[in-house]
Amino acid sequence: MHPNPTDRFASFLVFATLLGLLFWPAGARAAPFQPLNSPATREHLPGKFVWADLFTTDPVAATKFYSGLFGWTANVINRDGKAYTVFSNGSRPVAGLAPRPPSNTKRPSRWISYIAVTNMSSTLKLVTKAGGQVRAAARDFPDRGIQAIIADNEGSTIGLLQSSSGDAADEEPKPGDWNWFELFVKQPQVVSAFYRDIVSYEMAPDLRTERKGDLLLSSGGLARAGVAPLPAREDAKPGWLGVVRVANIDEALARAVKLGGEVLVAPRPAAYESRFAIIADSTGGTVGLVEYVNDANPTSRP
Repeated sequence: MHPNPTDRFASFLVFATLLGLLFWPAGARAAPFQPLNSPATREHLPGKFVWADLFTTDPVAATKFYSGLFGWTANVINRDGKAYTVFSNGSRPVAGLAPRPPSNTKRPSRWISYIAVTNMSSTLKLVTKAGGQVRAAARDFPDRGIQAIIADNEGSTIGLLQSSSGDAADEEPKPGDWNWFELFVKQPQVVSAFYRDIVSYEMAPDLRTERKGDLLLSSGGLARAGVAPLPAREDAKPGWLGVVRVANIDEALARAVKLGGEVLVAPRPAAYESRFAIIADSTGGTVGLVEYVNDANPTSRP
């Protein structure tokens, strides 16, 4: 699935710096996260998006919003005075919520997604070599695996995760699952090459869109993410957008508004006979929604 939002979305891609968002101080005891996969798998699928964390100053409001919107259940883990919430879609964990310190300046919540890697140490060396930055150094979290957060060569932030329980097999996303990830950048070819160099993605033009410059990043024979050009506007900032599948986009948008969210981009046709929209949650976090008409989303995305 490849969303094709209009230029209006660019004004909502204003991201704060990651410094001050994370609660991973050096030497601190790591929280007891649950494994991503139970039972563990023996599969490793580098390039697959396997997790996402919401960083927010209002965890109560954010939890209420996403539980009400997607039906996610929330399990709060406390350790050393810090709380971390694990969201599950049914029995499967799909995302986390990490509180960040309150600020005098109101800061919107922010989603950060994680790409699977097989060797964190070597991947981080490639990040700096390719012109990126390590924003949060690698940490080994019990049961979860090794995590790090980086910025690419245009400053967009993304997580890396070497899962200790393997990676889940590629299956058709269900309503409530992450379905797609799109990166909006100034130079799609240059930034796509960055991700090719660090994760060994295959780069190819996205032939499903009429917009020039759109690219696909693929691994294991499947498209994992799209890279699209930003409009030529001063307020347009590079950044990633995660997209969640919903059963009925109109009903989901109505719930989002009722829960205090805002519709940023109204539903419109997209690839694979889908309808796509973008919302801001009640705390300012941005997320995409997609509905597949007549269940047309293919298991394999060429």
